[in-house]
Amino acid sequence: MLDPELLERITARRAQLDELEEQLAKQLAEVRAERDELTVTERVVGRMSEQLTDERASAAPTPGQVDGRAVMLIPRRTSGVNETTLPPDYALSLA
Repeated sequence: MLDPELLERITARRAQLDELEEQLAKQLAEVRAERDELTVTERVVGRMSEQLTDERASAAPTPGQVDGRAVMLIPRRTSGVNETTLPPDYALSLA
């Protein structure tokens, strides 16, 4: 016959381990949920980055040609626009 005190210790330890198991299972579920959220976030950031790259590429000034040389096309001035509003590439050619 087993010692009652020893049985009591085993039962108490089993209860502690059961409680720990519950806590760890809850933590694991939270970690998995956060990891899933991060995966979605990565996808969204990737798509946004691609869109920004495409938008920047389409908004970049297109070069023209004069006498066979590539030159940047300068837009017509309108009221309220001066040389400080031009991109840096144009400003260098004005100096």
